[in-house]
Amino acid sequence: MLKENFNELQIFFVVARERSFTKAASKLGVTQSALSHAIKALEERLNIRLLTRTTRSVAPTLAGEKIIACLEPRIADLEQELESLIHLNGRVSGTVRLSAGEHAVRSVIWPKLKSLLQNYPDINLELIVDNGFVDIVAERFDAGVRLGESVDKDMIAVKIGPEMRMVLVGSPAYFTANSPPETPHDLRKHRCINMRMPTAGGIFHWEFEKDGHTLRVKVEGQLTFNLLSERVDAALSGFGIAYLPEDIAQPYITSHRLVQVLPDWCHTFPGYYLYYPSRKLHPPAFSLIIDALRHTE
Repeated sequence: MLKENFNELQIFFVVARERSFTKAASKLGVTQSALSHAIKALEERLNIRLLTRTTRSVAPTLAGEKIIACLEPRIADLEQELESLIHLNGRVSGTVRLSAGEHAVRSVIWPKLKSLLQNYPDINLELIVDNGFVDIVAERFDAGVRLGESVDKDMIAVKIGPEMRMVLVGSPAYFTANSPPETPHDLRKHRCINMRMPTAGGIFHWEFEKDGHTLRVKVEGQLTFNLLSERVDAALSGFGIAYLPEDIAQPYITSHRLVQVLPDWCHTFPGYYLYYPSRKLHPPAFSLIIDALRHTE
């Protein structure tokens, strides 16, 4: 009886999480008819309807949601304990899912994790690049990466990179044809290369600070991108002024392919943080990734 209940509850949990019999069958390696039979048997045994089925979707009922709320932390604890036992035997394995922006991946995450993953081939990393704000709990990520000032207060935050600075740059040809701005307000007279925030859908306002005075400037221009590489290329190609992370822009400034303007207005701010919900016990694979990413002064 216990074995049947456990197997059927596990099947129900996967179907409810995937919201699809097809996806759940693929994940569990069984047929859809076997899943349907198991769910039906569980519902009959409990005398409760657990799933609402339509031709297009599957969703848990209120009773099903209550069972999921009960099951989820227990299954997570069980998985963590099992992974801990594997760790005691000298092998660390498991899948870690991270969500991060393009610049964070390029400048911090991937450079730090390459050697770790080479040393632990049984750790699988799923790294999803998303420049918007992702609900890591709803999307089932183990952790996300954001700038320190953007991390929600109810999350555990671990500093993984140094302080950052954004800089304003344009090509020499652009500034030959256009006088460089003397204040951030002058940017409204220039063609600027904008960035759209994917989550909110709005245009990112450029932020400046000098002598305790802060400004947020909405700029205009022919081009708007949500990717960093395209903004760099547009600046190099003379389309206008770009607002870029200093570490990305500096090689082009040094080689005189880009010219920096308004340096006194470009301030430093907290760098990237890894954030995740509070947990009593981390799987060994996740703990290793936290340690590998942690920033040391």
